[in-house]
Amino acid sequence: MEKASIDEVQVRGKKVLVRVDFNVPLDDNRQITDDTRIKAALPTINYLRDQGAKIILVSHLGRPKGKVNPQYSLAPVAVRLSELLGKEVIMAKDCIGQQVEEEINRLGEGDVALLENVRFYEEEEKNNPDFARKLAALADIYVNDAFGTAHRAHASTEGVTKYLPAYAGFLMKKEIDVMSKALENPTRPFTALIGGAKVSDKISVIENLLKKVDTLIIGGGMANTFLKAQGLEIGKSLVEEDKIDLAREILDKAKNNGLEILLPTDVVVSKEFKADSPSRVVQVSAIEPDDYALDIGPQSCELFAAKVIASQTVIWNGPMGVFEM
Repeated sequence: MEKASIDEVQVRGKKVLVRVDFNVPLDDNRQITDDTRIKAALPTINYLRDQGAKIILVSHLGRPKGKVNPQYSLAPVAVRLSELLGKEVIMAKDCIGQQVEEEINRLGEGDVALLENVRFYEEEEKNNPDFARKLAALADIYVNDAFGTAHRAHASTEGVTKYLPAYAGFLMKKEIDVMSKALENPTRPFTALIGGAKVSDKISVIENLLKKVDTLIIGGGMANTFLKAQGLEIGKSLVEEDKIDLAREILDKAKNNGLEILLPTDVVVSKEFKADSPSRVVQVSAIEPDDYALDIGPQSCELFAAKVIASQTVIWNGPMGVFEM
């Protein structure tokens, strides 16, 4: 899985559009509670600064569903990134348009600008060619350093590559190198831990891993779809009704191939989808019709951890619950 890297191209004086993953958790006061993803992008950003590039960062934050929503503005990220870089990061008021173009054209070598949330436009997730072209028009070179979103064919991840020469950032390259080694020649036992909200986001990942791993652990919101596929009550929990049959097929395929699949045995539930709502731990067979399953329970934690500890190779992709809360 060799990819062209940014250290293979001359960037001095060039406008470089960098897709980063700044989808960070915020508290009720819109303060960042975990800046890990911002720090992970620093090697690429600092390299481009040192090389004299004009850096244009593009990211999503949350799920604004194609509409401008100040709750999901990337402004707090610009503040934190400025602190980490020791240099002001210019926060654009949009991600496309004449005003943005004017702001970008004023950038000097080593300057950094952060575009506003790309998901304020529904065209982003629809991978609209015109929208991708407008994003690409801001820059001379495209760099993808957002491994966590690279599997989605969105305008800022796939669409722009039709109009700009594309390269991998250092974080992307590191992830690919590690993943390649794990997938191509894993030391066994080999366990994959897959979480996140939706099965649809990870279908190709799961189907690929079914051919390679010894154990597949499924948690997070996507586990609800698998639990419902087994006939269990999952209450008001997030579930993809149109993927229940697919989840059942995956479970059957794993069984037929002698692959172990672990699902949560207990969950943390609440009557409301709120951070301060009272919660309790129940067995997955005891979820009530008005419950939201928001995390795996302590029994599941022990079960999953024991399997991970006993493994020689582990791939983990996605959270086991609503980590933002």
